[in-house]
Amino acid sequence: MSVPARSQALGVIADRRGRGLTNSTSGSAAIAETCRSQDRLPHFFRLAVDARIWKTGIGTYTVNLLREIRRVDGEFRVSAIVRAEAEGMMAGMCDETRVVDAPIYSLQEQLRIPAAAGECDLLHVPHYNVPALYRGRMVVTIHDLTHLTDPAFRNSAKAWLYARPMLKMAAKKASHVITVSGFSKQQIIEYLGVRPEKVSVIYNGLGSQFCLIDRATAKEKVRSTLNIEPPYLLFVGNLKPHKNLGRLLRAFALLRERGRTNLTLVLVGDDRKRKQSVMGECARLGISEVVRHVPWVAEDLLPQLYASADLVVMPSTSEGFGFPVLEAMACGTPVVCSNATSLPEVGGDAVEYFDPYNVEEMAAAIERVLDSPSLQAEMREKGLKQAAKFTWEECARKHLEVYRKVLELQGV
Repeated sequence: MSVPARSQALGVIADRRGRGLTNSTSGSAAIAETCRSQDRLPHFFRLAVDARIWKTGIGTYTVNLLREIRRVDGEFRVSAIVRAEAEGMMAGMCDETRVVDAPIYSLQEQLRIPAAAGECDLLHVPHYNVPALYRGRMVVTIHDLTHLTDPAFRNSAKAWLYARPMLKMAAKKASHVITVSGFSKQQIIEYLGVRPEKVSVIYNGLGSQFCLIDRATAKEKVRSTLNIEPPYLLFVGNLKPHKNLGRLLRAFALLRERGRTNLTLVLVGDDRKRKQSVMGECARLGISEVVRHVPWVAEDLLPQLYASADLVVMPSTSEGFGFPVLEAMACGTPVVCSNATSLPEVGGDAVEYFDPYNVEEMAAAIERVLDSPSLQAEMREKGLKQAAKFTWEECARKHLEVYRKVLELQGV
């Protein structure tokens, strides 16, 4: 049997599109059945995607990629490697789910992911935690090099013992590397020694739930659900050091000192490890009563939070992409944003930028927008146009191009 035919035969195992076989069918029986029906079956490739990260920015990327590949393509049969808790959600986005409840960054995942992806034509790992023992074709997405370049991470034991060697191995083992911004591509080339032609920039897309919403309706929803009263500034993201919350809190305190006592700062994002230090800094600055921390919001409520905010502030010192910038623009909310790393690629000319290391400049940028209704209207208009450039459909189509290129170059 030819290599493509064998790939096809193996791919039929557990295919949920009506081939009549399940996981309980033996591999040899599946291959035999497929050989008898070669004339009836179209050729397809088996793609495995490690989808165990289904929250945070990486999770947003993986979930939307799976959903769109299933919608726009008929050439790949997709197996999603998932955690048990997410299996139900992921089942409708792929042809098959394979449960691997191994923790991220663990020895267990190094042993179990190769087995889960074993007979597939291509494995896509959407983070740098690649399986060292996997011997097949592999595409890896490296979103950023924060763990190598950011001062808060780069000298830590975790960076030296795990991130640094794993990133280098991921770049070396991968048949191709995908990243989410031109800035990240340049860093991958520089720090990991990857040839430029081995790295493709594919921008993330925007979820359809992020769109223009009536502000009055949104304000009432936020008020009744979270008991948050406008006006407020909004930050969305985790509480890790590169998110630069310390300087954001100081800039907010400065605004309060200058008379903007009616403003609240809303922080959306969970991080049990760092929450105490963030809340401690609020207490030190005397702003605890006007800072609201919301660890998590439902998917349908987040657009309402964006829409009813006066401004969204993105103060990061480092980002691979920057979803909140894109999501806020799509909801018609002005964005005041750090000028660091990849963020200008996402914001374009639609946002107000500042130096993330300069608290005074951050506060001044916020004031500049708050004080000018005409600037706000201009930013809303530009933001909607900028956000429309980013779609998950286009993202998925470009991923499929990479997959086909890898399979074609390696003779599948």
